[in-house]
Amino acid sequence: MKAGIIGGTGRMGRLFTPVFERAGYEVLVSGRTTALTNEQLAERCELVIVSVPIHDTVRVIDEIAPLLSPGQLLCDFTSLKVKPVEAMLKSKADVIGLHPMFGPTVSSLHHQTIIVCPARASKGELTGLLSVFRAEGAECTLTSPEEHDRMMAVVQGLTHFVTLCMADTVRRLGVDIEKTLTFTSPVYQIELSLVGRLLSQDPALYADILQQNPFVPDVLAACRDSAAELSSIVGSRDPALFRQFFEQDSRHLGAYCDEGQAITDALIECMVNR
Repeated sequence: MKAGIIGGTGRMGRLFTPVFERAGYEVLVSGRTTALTNEQLAERCELVIVSVPIHDTVRVIDEIAPLLSPGQLLCDFTSLKVKPVEAMLKSKADVIGLHPMFGPTVSSLHHQTIIVCPARASKGELTGLLSVFRAEGAECTLTSPEEHDRMMAVVQGLTHFVTLCMADTVRRLGVDIEKTLTFTSPVYQIELSLVGRLLSQDPALYADILQQNPFVPDVLAACRDSAAELSSIVGSRDPALFRQFFEQDSRHLGAYCDEGQAITDALIECMVNR
């Protein structure tokens, strides 16, 4: 069996190449610097995975879709699923959308999450693909392309938006970052570390995640409403209003409040003892 990764010379492709090799596949890769073209790879491989930037994904799928035949399996590694899956379904191949919920810097797939969107695939194909990931210790979540994109609007879109807002607020205030670290609490340092982690990466990825997901605008509208309400409550200096706002959100998170406390306690312990 041959597995082909289009964009396989990129970091995510390089991460997954040994994963499929350990599962018994011969892995072919194509990219800007390879002699093997995307079209040649698509014709030679039983499993074809598109691993390119979000804004290039549908274009690449459209280019190779006419070359694929029944019996082949076409997948993608994109952070969005509705449009890529729609494009893949135009081919004659079976289709499973994939979204690894981690970056290419991880050392292994152990305890990492991969979102799986079976669009047109036999039970055997789906089971076989899941077994490849689960053999590496990955946790697989099965869902539809639309539910995936709705959840990503929160899990990625809201998270990255809030992180960027924190970074931009600090910039607007002219805050000396190094000086804040001499006043830091562990919680602030964790938050600032997340800001630094995001800003050290390619802005094109986050532009795609925030601007191309059709469900992000609704999430950000709710975020703006929340910020406006909380700003008003803080300005009122009424502790009863603040308590009401705080407690309604605490009730919504429920038992995860205690779990979040435990997780961050462990992170702080690691920071203190590093």
